[in-house]
Amino acid sequence: MSSLSSLNCVFIAVVFIFSAVGNASEQISVPPGCTAAGDIIIGGLFPIHQAVDEEEESFAPHLHSCVRLQVNSLSRCLAMINAIEEMNKSPLLLDLNITLGYHIQDSCADVSMALRAVADFTQPAHCHMAGRTSRCDQPVTAVIGASHSEISISVARQLTLRMIPQISYSSTAVILSDKERFPAFMRTVPNDQYQTAAMVRLLSSYGWNWVGIITSDGDYGRSALDNFVSQASEEGICVAFKSILPQSVTSQDLSAAITQAAKTIVTNPKVQVIVSFAMQSHMANLYLELQSQMLTKGKNFTSMRRVWVASDSWSLSSSAHGNVTLHDIGHVLGFTFKSGSLSSLNGYLSRLEAAGLDGAENNPFLQDFYTQLNESGSSGGPELVSTAVQMLREHSSTASTFSIEMAVSAIAQAVASVCRGRDCKTLGALQPWEVLKALWMQEFKLQQKSYKFDTSGDINLGYDVIMWQPREGNINVHNVVAEYHPHSNSFTITKSKQLQDLRHISSRCSNSCVPGEFKKTAEGQHTCCYACINCTENYYSNGTDMDECMSCDTNIEWSPGGSSSCLPKDLDFFSWQDGFAVALLTFSALGILLALLVSALFLHQHDTPVVKAAGGPLSQVILFSLVVSYISTMLFVGQPNILQCKARQVLFGISFTLCVSCILVKSLKILLAFQFNPALQDVLRNIYKPYLIVIFCVALQASICIAWLVLKSPFNDTERGRTFLLEYCHEGSYVAFGVMLGYIAVLAFLCFACAFKGRKLPQQYNETRFITFSMLLYLISWLIFIPVYITSSTKYLPAVEMVVILISNFGIFSCHFLPKCYIILFKKEQNTESAFRNKLYEYSNKTSHLVSVCGSSEKQTGSQECFTVPSPSSAAGDPVGAAGVTHCRGRDSFSSLHRGSVSRLRRSTSL
Repeated sequence: MSSLSSLNCVFIAVVFIFSAVGNASEQISVPPGCTAAGDIIIGGLFPIHQAVDEEEESFAPHLHSCVRLQVNSLSRCLAMINAIEEMNKSPLLLDLNITLGYHIQDSCADVSMALRAVADFTQPAHCHMAGRTSRCDQPVTAVIGASHSEISISVARQLTLRMIPQISYSSTAVILSDKERFPAFMRTVPNDQYQTAAMVRLLSSYGWNWVGIITSDGDYGRSALDNFVSQASEEGICVAFKSILPQSVTSQDLSAAITQAAKTIVTNPKVQVIVSFAMQSHMANLYLELQSQMLTKGKNFTSMRRVWVASDSWSLSSSAHGNVTLHDIGHVLGFTFKSGSLSSLNGYLSRLEAAGLDGAENNPFLQDFYTQLNESGSSGGPELVSTAVQMLREHSSTASTFSIEMAVSAIAQAVASVCRGRDCKTLGALQPWEVLKALWMQEFKLQQKSYKFDTSGDINLGYDVIMWQPREGNINVHNVVAEYHPHSNSFTITKSKQLQDLRHISSRCSNSCVPGEFKKTAEGQHTCCYACINCTENYYSNGTDMDECMSCDTNIEWSPGGSSSCLPKDLDFFSWQDGFAVALLTFSALGILLALLVSALFLHQHDTPVVKAAGGPLSQVILFSLVVSYISTMLFVGQPNILQCKARQVLFGISFTLCVSCILVKSLKILLAFQFNPALQDVLRNIYKPYLIVIFCVALQASICIAWLVLKSPFNDTERGRTFLLEYCHEGSYVAFGVMLGYIAVLAFLCFACAFKGRKLPQQYNETRFITFSMLLYLISWLIFIPVYITSSTKYLPAVEMVVILISNFGIFSCHFLPKCYIILFKKEQNTESAFRNKLYEYSNKTSHLVSVCGSSEKQTGSQECFTVPSPSSAAGDPVGAAGVTHCRGRDSFSSLHRGSVSRLRRSTSL
């Protein structure tokens, strides 16, 4: 093994010597790669080494030596070799008698080295003599690689010149999907647009909106950063900081950049989630730097714990954590490409182990790996190979292996489709562009499944979400916990228990605004840094972290400040269940009952003087109108409807008008019976038509009500309060309502005036005082009602009117009927005609001395006498306060007047 290493060193030294002494224009050769002959050659680009040695300085073109061999990249190279050997054994190629060869170069993760490798792929066929025959090497028909997007972009520009198909197994930059610039580039993985969308979806599902980003300064890192920031902002996720690390691991600025990135992470304790698109070596150095800073500041390692969202560039790298334990790192959630089976590769590695050192005869990369292991102290011979194979197994990625196998299968089946029925073994018989066309047009199969490149040249199978788990002192990086489906932007959780701990982690600049609050961002701050403000009245927020409160439908809803939902407004009206309504209805029912009882009593006593003096049939009409008026009060209770609103005021107005008009008739009758002014008595006698008066008064009120109902009828309406909906009856026209009440008031005032003039008539049967009091009570109560009605707008406004109506009804009932009932029931001796006449005669005798006749022939020029007739104010027989009017006429005239006065007093008995 040492001899092989020495030969490699000698070969490289020779190359350097020739490079140094050669002409500047001479083409620089590349180190020998891993090759195998075949009818169709497939090129391969893998970063077997991590970087180039940049300490070598020279102005002349020269090759840089590659440093830091990567075992995982070597494993990928072997996966390609194994896939090609497996395809050569398949019936697909055996039937066509075609074999695939390979030419694999090390890009050393450097663009310049990759371009030199591409130049080697595309140089004209090299022919050489083998004995007596000439043999020419087959040109590269297709290329698999590169790994990093930055290298793939540069390589794709060169391969596009010859339309050589290039299939990458891990380059995910979005720009490579642009077929106008990269028509020959294809890949077996989705582009970063889907990966960043998956990351954003993951962050949103856990409510993490305050994150940091670590990325490398390359095409891949920059493209992923731009896509992530754009998509994250659409979902309300803010980037607290961005740390961009140099792409090259040998850069002099790398150490300072990692130190600054670690410092930024430590000084942002609210950022508990960090998204990383960096390289695996960057992450290992970053974890070590974080640990160092924790020790320097005397903090516990738990302070550096974060949730690390890893991209496909390092999520499956078991060396990315360096020497830091997973307990100190925190949680690592990574996105990887869809995985396949490692059974075929493991079989190849087993055969490689069985072959020993001879298995690396045609593979300088494997030889270099053996050499490094030998120099590190590993035993030689079979033990060295076993150690190497074990390390290759540990660093083998199911995702990368599956992507490489898909690329090889796609190329092999495209070649088979083109070469079917034609000779492809001859040099130049198969052109690369023909293979490219077949790749675009046809499906290919792998492991009994069909695949096809989409219009962007990608195969988008989604992602597996892995979560690192500790396992026997190591870290299991292949623990798949979920699957991401790009077409639906959703996850399928496969191991929910392992993800439960993440629910308790908060990565937010500000605490979430609970329902009932909204976010208010200060000017110049991130939208994720805000204050939570309570929603104002009639506004609500029913979710967390809402940007603004939503308005309630104030017609039917309301909400207090800080509400998470709208409350329906309480429907309010003067209901039947209200205690006040029950009390008023009880009084109404009592009034109806008393009126019916009194009506029955009066019908039974209709021939008695008291009933006759109360108005006889008119008293029954009054009682009937009072019953209707009591019934009308019931229409003021309950949820208003259109019929109820129209009926209640009209029913009250007409019924009470009927009542007051009957009382007016009684007032006129009393005034007519005891009026001593002949002229006025004649007028009263002419207009005193009881039933016509009642009919006229009621008809006029009915006309007012009909006009009211026709022109502007009452209706049920709703008043929208802050927290309630008040249903009430709108009167339609308050002018008409006022005219109706005013008309009743005019009738009541006439009753009051007529009754007031006869207030000193005989008290035993005189109703003037009761009429006066009842009408005065009515007028006062309604005068009080008017300002209350105008200024109030509560559900008890109908109750106010009910109270006024009940006061008016009970006032009339008490004044007009209760005294009569008292006489009928308890003073039966006064309810006789003889007792009634005696009272009238007593009244007549008391007033007869007021008629004085004085005649003096000495004072008169002719036969003339003077007399005094008592005025209505002296009708009660008060001799002290009596006043009269003196008339002078002949003695014959006086005699006739005296007789007429006595006759009228007697007629009053019959009245």
